[in-house]
Amino acid sequence: MTHEELEEAVPLYATGALDRTERQALEAHLLSGCPSCHSALKEYQSVASLLPFGLSPMQAPRDLKSKIMAARNPDPIADDRVFKDSARPSLEPGEWMNHLFPPIAPARSFSLPWAIGLGILLVVGVGSYFGWTYATRISDDSVKIRQLETSLQQQSDRMATLQQDLRVRDRTLAELQVDAQRKANDAIELKSQLMEREVELEAIREQLTAAGRGKGQDELATLLRRPDATVVTLAGSDVARRASAVLLYNPATDKIWLYSANLPECPKGTAYQLWAIDKKPVSLGTFHMDAGQTAHLLVRRLPEFEKAKRFAVTLEPRIGSPHPNGPIYLVGEPS
Repeated sequence: MTHEELEEAVPLYATGALDRTERQALEAHLLSGCPSCHSALKEYQSVASLLPFGLSPMQAPRDLKSKIMAARNPDPIADDRVFKDSARPSLEPGEWMNHLFPPIAPARSFSLPWAIGLGILLVVGVGSYFGWTYATRISDDSVKIRQLETSLQQQSDRMATLQQDLRVRDRTLAELQVDAQRKANDAIELKSQLMEREVELEAIREQLTAAGRGKGQDELATLLRRPDATVVTLAGSDVARRASAVLLYNPATDKIWLYSANLPECPKGTAYQLWAIDKKPVSLGTFHMDAGQTAHLLVRRLPEFEKAKRFAVTLEPRIGSPHPNGPIYLVGEPS
């Protein structure tokens, strides 16, 4: 038998309800010195000693003794068997405990109902304690579950926010890539335009050189070779998109050389007028474009070239105007 089975048999042993085999097995276990079974047996014997006090006394019948005596078997063999059984080494239930722990005589004032009530109170108290402990644990577990749910919700919200940020960054990256590609295309286009402008400038220089032969040829050739010469490019406006001009400034002589090309023919009674613009425009002279003429060279002195922030060519009356009133055909700024 296992220890648990022997421990469960202790109450039956205290009341004498075990058979001989189980009783001998439990007695051997008790003699081995098990402290828990010793203590349990002592408690159950105390309770078992109180059981008779809960019974109501009854008067035995008068002929009970005669019946018992008549039914008794005077066989000597039976007496010898009884003697042998009484002489066996096994103790009756609870007898060996009397040698080790003499039973405590219950107080006459202590009755079975009181013991039962005390036991019920003990059971109720223990049950209440375990119930309170169980309820407390359930409450704590509920709080922990709610905390975990809150934490999980926060983590989910944070994950959703991160995913939203990631999508926004992806869109921003895609827009930046498109913008970078557009700027790269613009840079390629600007480079192509710059190359075209360089070709045009070289052609204009050649034309300037050719136009300057016979008058100021040496001065123009010298100006084109000077490293400190200032070059201002004038581009055509919306009214003359094909027109262009180059303005050269010679710091040694304070002269400006304006070479314009592809300007429309001047209407009757009008002329083109060159302006140097700072706080207010200053006229630098007029020139006329006739039918079939594609270019014109204008040379003027401008001592305060550095103050000019912009140069423009407008269409004005033939004798010129003190202020620019007509449409702008060419415009450019010093670099």
